[in-house]
Amino acid sequence: MSINALKRKDVEGFILKLKGSKRDYPFGEQVAVYKYKDKMFALLSEGEEPLNLSLKCDPLLAEVLREKYESVMLGYHLNKKHWITIVLTGQLSLDEVKDLIVLSYNLVVEK
Repeated sequence: MSINALKRKDVEGFILKLKGSKRDYPFGEQVAVYKYKDKMFALLSEGEEPLNLSLKCDPLLAEVLREKYESVMLGYHLNKKHWITIVLTGQLSLDEVKDLIVLSYNLVVEK
């Protein structure tokens, strides 16, 4: 693992501190799904390095992020317009990732 790669415990710990956030494994043991009131807002790969984190995202912001960062791509196995997948190599800082997690969470909570 790269020294700059984000650690699972930091990412998952932050996600689970969000009010009403729960972890589930509806797709099997390979991916942890984080939900608010049964609505997914984050998916985190299990047993992979670097980690893959998928998040809901505003479509315009998602496009900007994909153009700016090679580690941000279309949502893997998700709606390509409303989801992004980030390979947590350290290209985005933990604070930037946390901001995107909060955005994803808020998109679900506000619905």
